Amino acid sequence: MSSFREILYFGKPYRGYAFLNIIFNAFYALFSALSFVSLIPMLNVLFETTEKRFNPAKWEGILSFQSYIRDSLNYYISSELDQDIEGTLIFVIALVLGLFFLKNISNYFALYFITYLRNGILKDLRNALYKKIIILPISFFNEKRKGDLMAKMTSDVTEVQQSFLSILELLVREPLTILFSLAAMLLFSFKLTLFVLLFIPISGLIISGIGKRLKKQSTRIQEEQGDFLSIIDETVNGQKIIKTFSAGDHFKSHFFNATKRFYHFSNQLLHRASLAGPTSEFLGITAIGGLLWFGGKMVLVDGSISGTSFIVFMGLAYNILTPAKSISKASYSIQKGNAAADRILEILNAKDDLKDANGAKKINSFNERIIFDKVSFSYEETTVLDEVSFEIKKGQMVALVGPSGSGKTTLTYLLNRFYNIKSGALTWDGISIDKIQKKSLYEHIGMVTQESILFNDTVFNNLKLGKYKASKEEIISAAKSANAHDFIMALPENYNTIIGDSGNKLSGGQKQRLTIARALLKDPSLMILDEATSALDTEAEQQVQIALEKLMQNRTSLVIAHRLSTIQRADVILVLEKGEIIASGNHQELLSTSKQYNNWVQIQRMD
Repeated sequence: MSSFREILYFGKPYRGYAFLNIIFNAFYALFSALSFVSLIPMLNVLFETTEKRFNPAKWEGILSFQSYIRDSLNYYISSELDQDIEGTLIFVIALVLGLFFLKNISNYFALYFITYLRNGILKDLRNALYKKIIILPISFFNEKRKGDLMAKMTSDVTEVQQSFLSILELLVREPLTILFSLAAMLLFSFKLTLFVLLFIPISGLIISGIGKRLKKQSTRIQEEQGDFLSIIDETVNGQKIIKTFSAGDHFKSHFFNATKRFYHFSNQLLHRASLAGPTSEFLGITAIGGLLWFGGKMVLVDGSISGTSFIVFMGLAYNILTPAKSISKASYSIQKGNAAADRILEILNAKDDLKDANGAKKINSFNERIIFDKVSFSYEETTVLDEVSFEIKKGQMVALVGPSGSGKTTLTYLLNRFYNIKSGALTWDGISIDKIQKKSLYEHIGMVTQESILFNDTVFNNLKLGKYKASKEEIISAAKSANAHDFIMALPENYNTIIGDSGNKLSGGQKQRLTIARALLKDPSLMILDEATSALDTEAEQQVQIALEKLMQNRTSLVIAHRLSTIQRADVILVLEKGEIIASGNHQELLSTSKQYNNWVQIQRMD
């Protein structure tokens, strides 16, 4: 239940609605009991069993409450029956209808106010999940499948709504309904009430025993759903490769196996959950049968309770058994919801190892240099960087070259503080990078990667990510500098054209020029270029290269490239191999001193 309490914490801003729900649920429970009690005078009139009373009832204390109410009704009905039988019947019917109306209108308002609480919790829960996803480190997502995260954000949250928060309305209404009904039943017969009280816990134990394994099975179902969502995501994103390699059958088999497992575990869960209805129904009718036998003897043999009172008592018993069954069946919902809540809380309670340190400093500029001093880093057990040392002075262009897996991109990740270094020191103007506020660090770094990361929005809004308060004139100026304005104006709605998922309505060169325009608009102190032209054809590369030159003018930059044209004018070129810097210098120096760099240049010229 700890997960349930954590989810309910999100209801704190809506406690006013919870209070109103409790009030109307209390009225519902009260009127529910009274509506059955009100049947007695009507039945007495119909069966002509009303005890004749021509003197007003006397109040003799709380212990006389039952007799006072009964005698008052009998006095009124006796007085009226002699004058107007039809009017008396209408009165008692109106009394019954009025109480049932008040019961149902109370139920409506209780549900009306609980809706704000339930949906408010869901809204804030989704917002909290998204907020957490935004701030969690890159390493968290490297360990998680996208489909599993999507399942937690969608189906798990829906499960919390359907099977977890749905029991909120049971927490007050059903217990109070049982309480008020029991109070009314005690006025009729202590023995019969004791019989009902013995049945309720026995029924609850039997039903809760059926649902013990539901949480485990529900967790497995959500995991399987995450599996096939991941496959769907990979299939949509990898359509070109799947078709080119005729891999459709392989992916179909993979997906069909995932849905088969989901089908199997869903059947197990639903079969067990389906036992709740028949089991509670049978237990309920068993209790009714026992009441008919036990109460029938009291009416027919002992005469200790009247026939009309027994009929009403049976109604009250049903009024107890229905919420008692609901509470028992709620254990299924709790188990399923608890499994979903655990998966949601796995994200909400995930530790952020990269959160700002206490007293972290805000940087306002880049004035001198960035220093890597014997920096080492590893992914789990695999060493990627081994005591790498170099510096980037303000205004310099530093280039990184080397084979794939040599650690080039990892260096940019450490500089962006996507990960913490394992050992050594990384400083920005003398301040250790882990002592700098991440938000202020990101304000001074711009990045253009090999993969053009764009969003399914307008050109204008994609560019505006670089500077939220940028004017239209500033955005157009950045687009012109990135050699992108002309093709943007040729789009159907110019800057208001929606470019599709990941910008798939544009060519590779067009997408890359948009990312460069976005970086230009940001105007960062340090620009990181991670193989920004390696995925482009020759013509597109030339257009992007012109934009990159404008981007790097009078700006500090760290460049990774496979293309010689991008880095040959760099102030310092670092040659990496297996996580170590094996040579450094400018282009001409390295041509004469580094065999590895020479080999790399020759390969580039052959390309």
